[in-house]
Amino acid sequence: MNASGQRPAVTELRLSAYKTHRRAVFPLGPVTLFTGPSGSGKTSALEAYAALARLAAGEPLADVFPDPAGCVPHQARPDNQGRRGFRIGCTVDGPVGPVHLDIAVQAEPELRIVGERMTGAGEVLLETALRDPGRRTVQAAWYTAGAVPVTRAPLPDDRLATALLPLRIAGKTAGQRLALAAAEQVVVALRSVFPCDPRPEAMRGPAMRSDGHLRSACDNLAAVLYRTRKECGTRHAALVAAVRDGCAGPAVTELTVEGAAGRDHAPDTPAPVAAGGDRRGGTAVRAPADEQAQAAERRATTPAPRGPMGAGSAPRGRSGAGVRAVLGLGEFGQMPVDRLGDGELRYLGLALVLLTGPGVLDVDPVADVLPALQTLTVLADGFDRCLDRRQARLLLELAGRMCERGHIRLVGTVREVPVAPPTREGDGHHAGPGEDHRRDGLGAPRATARAGAPADDRTGAVGAVAWPVTQEGDFGVPGLAVVDLGRDQGSRTRP
Repeated sequence: MNASGQRPAVTELRLSAYKTHRRAVFPLGPVTLFTGPSGSGKTSALEAYAALARLAAGEPLADVFPDPAGCVPHQARPDNQGRRGFRIGCTVDGPVGPVHLDIAVQAEPELRIVGERMTGAGEVLLETALRDPGRRTVQAAWYTAGAVPVTRAPLPDDRLATALLPLRIAGKTAGQRLALAAAEQVVVALRSVFPCDPRPEAMRGPAMRSDGHLRSACDNLAAVLYRTRKECGTRHAALVAAVRDGCAGPAVTELTVEGAAGRDHAPDTPAPVAAGGDRRGGTAVRAPADEQAQAAERRATTPAPRGPMGAGSAPRGRSGAGVRAVLGLGEFGQMPVDRLGDGELRYLGLALVLLTGPGVLDVDPVADVLPALQTLTVLADGFDRCLDRRQARLLLELAGRMCERGHIRLVGTVREVPVAPPTREGDGHHAGPGEDHRRDGLGAPRATARAGAPADDRTGAVGAVAWPVTQEGDFGVPGLAVVDLGRDQGSRTRP
């Protein structure tokens, strides 16, 4: 698959009838931010994307939609048989070209997929329909273009037929091979998804050293840092630089890990010393080792709940040594990461996600496709939650630089899109078009080069029902598309 080397990517999300949305079409770029007032449907859009991803991974419908009635559009009335439902879909670009996938889900009286349609290359490649309500199957027909134009067979009504198609097609005709390639393109693009919602209360304290794949809540941050700082020095240095820019107080010079009882697990770093004053103005005094060990044991055995987008932490085992993350502050010594504020911890977790990939994150990409031919999509609901405007801007610029390379994409929600400030604070200096404004580790303003300074401003709308998207020229971030759900477009439930 993917002989052209093009990475499959979801380029459009369609919410034909889902919660507050009707006939909504959202174009997706390398970096897409949904913004708007509370209740405008920002989180709903990300939940629909995550649901498609979980269905593409083969999860049953009941697991993906535990509250299907809550997904039915507001004010939707049942038909004469008491049935209500919702419709979602997406477009995936890749070697086959644009492939469109749409599904219709019946939520009441019983949950089932009643229709699915995949089109591409000018053909209907897969179509399913509910023929007999008394059976837990749908009638599927996929493109063959052989002795018969289509092949028909029953498929389960609680699974995505597109994800099952590669198991049913032999690929003997050109039509079958086209349908197979299109299905694989959709599955590869949708399965490479990482819902990310760092939870500061779970990030504080030790993690099991062997727990080296970062989970959505970033609660095993210390264990992942223990692994990544040895595996890729370049990425780790970039993470340290990002933390230095995003955290207030003394300049961060290193980001390392130590044992839960205070012993550094990295032989090339000095033993922790008491800080003369931490970034909150107090003395850095650690808790006794026995208290830390007890806290590590509690965290190691307490699972975190799954969120609406599949986020959350799996229960952690008891095996392995406990480690915790530590900031190096130069002449001020070291300070445990758990002393950071909530915003700084979320900033650290999101920066780590953007600077790593599927090999480090707890995701389940397609195993038989090379990582170089897959694109990881990070779903960040509340991307700017707990962050100040400067931190949000720094993270957005980092996302723009990383997503510009093509191996990662970001879809997030924000209260408002952070823009670069017009001047540096305190000295009256007006920045040039290639400068960014941030503070160094001691809080002094400084300007640094910023990739992708805007060349022009472009604002456009795609299609009659597509939501207007503000492009990167308005914000100076490469590949950025902003979907403003608060913009006056009339009713969000369009006729």
